[in-house]
Formats: sequence, structure tokens, C-alpha cells
Amino acid sequence: MSQKVIQPMVKFQRQVHSLVTSDIIKPTDSIWKIALLYGDEWPYWKQQLQEFDFSMQDPVSELIAVEAWDEE
Repeated sequence: MSQKVIQPMVKFQRQVHSLVTSDIIKPTDSIWKIALLYGDEWPYWKQQLQEFDFSMQDPVSELIAVEAWDEE
């Protein structure tokens, strides 16, 4: 029986979506605004986002819109 491991980016994406739903950030805000909320964890997430070709100026809506986090 194999258990599917949730890609860390899926979890992160859900957390960011929750922030938008709670009106803490807006979908039009730049991704860098998330850094203010993640503190010490941000360097890790920033690296992950950059590996998926996100820039810190991209809107949060682009992060939320990703349907599959496939790692090559």
C-alpha cells in the first residue's frame, strides 16, 4: 500500500489560499508580501518558489492558480 506524499508546495499553496480567503493578503499582492508572514521560514519557501520559476513580484493569484506541483 503506497501512500501519496503531499508535495510541500501543495501545503504552502493551501496556506497562502487561506490567507487570501481570510483577507490577510489580496490575490493581486506580490508574492514578497508573504515573506512578512513567514519570517524565519521564508528563505526556504522563497527558494522553492524560485525553483518553480516564480518571481517575488508575481501576484499571489498566480501561485494559487497552480494545479499540479510536478518536480522533474
